[in-house]
Amino acid sequence: MQNPAKRKPADAADPAGAAAKDGNAKDGNAKNGGTKQAPFEIGGVSIAPGRRATVELPISVLFDHTPMSLTVHVVNGRKPGPVLLVCAAVHGDEINGVEIIRRLLRLSSLGRLRGTLIAVPIVNTFGFINQSRYLPDRRDLNRSFPGSATGSLTSQLAHLFSTEIVAKCTHGIDLHTGAVHRSNFPQIRAVMSDPTVREMARAFGVPLLLNAKIRDGSLRGAATEHGIPMLVYEAGEALRYDSMSIRAGQRGVVNVMRYLDMLPPPRRDERRADKLAKEATVPAKAQVIAQSSHWVRAPAGGLLRDPIRLGSMVQPGTRLGTISDPLGTKEVRVVSEIDGILIGKTNLPVVNQGDGLFNIARVSDPDSAQEAVDIFRDDREAEIAAT
Repeated sequence: MQNPAKRKPADAADPAGAAAKDGNAKDGNAKNGGTKQAPFEIGGVSIAPGRRATVELPISVLFDHTPMSLTVHVVNGRKPGPVLLVCAAVHGDEINGVEIIRRLLRLSSLGRLRGTLIAVPIVNTFGFINQSRYLPDRRDLNRSFPGSATGSLTSQLAHLFSTEIVAKCTHGIDLHTGAVHRSNFPQIRAVMSDPTVREMARAFGVPLLLNAKIRDGSLRGAATEHGIPMLVYEAGEALRYDSMSIRAGQRGVVNVMRYLDMLPPPRRDERRADKLAKEATVPAKAQVIAQSSHWVRAPAGGLLRDPIRLGSMVQPGTRLGTISDPLGTKEVRVVSEIDGILIGKTNLPVVNQGDGLFNIARVSDPDSAQEAVDIFRDDREAEIAAT
């Protein structure tokens, strides 16, 4: 990539805060191997222990000579610990994660951070500006990792992200939403056979954990190649803020950081002010691991009405919605063929035959899954109502 812009810290003088209490973080300080926290280097910038900085990694120059860069915010704790990557907008139109990271970076508890937090709120700047999933070359960044320094623009961005950021981490959380006009119920997608990943997923605290295979070219795949356990959080819809999804995502990231001993438990005086400390997670015994999911497709074209609510339990024969023609002369019921929980659905009433309408997670105990969903939904809705 050719770019005359220099990599520079925007706020390197900002302190990360007070020292954290003594103790070893899970997996230790894997990247520096010592008991004393070392400066963290990225893009030619060194961030001292107890400091934080914003670093701009040049990507390219647009046709009008506007420089484009990848903005990375680093919080380097005073004590050693894991290096956690939290990123969003790999797909440029998936914006809930941007707000999750904004809220995360404002937490006062980061002053007691152990290890290093690498926060990248907008990975795909091009798509974000254009409100598009893709880059200008129409390629999907999450199918382009680990990328190439001499490939397409998308491939070059994937290469930059892989070498400058992913390779420096010990753990990762990638924040996503559903596609345009599709909503997802809050869920974690990960390789649940990996014990480290599974415990991170349980710590996140959402009710549904989907055992998802790694797709070729995905960021999760690139992280796995580096030996980095990574979660994908899916919630909400592209180009729209969803309060429940954002609150659950912020809470989940903090839960994982506490599980990794990067953040201490909340102090007594914080428990009243910090709502993240209250009912921070769905109990692990109530969480359900789904081994797969199934899309129900439109049996006919027409207008979809009365779709059921995300998070609903379904059984064979459960009505998911009804498709009718504009004249009302024909109606077709859309029904489930399996037991499970509805984790995704279209938001468009106008459908063509074969369109994916409803995504159902296959679960072995739908009643337990519904109980976990109800606990989660009630807590989030009560929290939103109280604000």
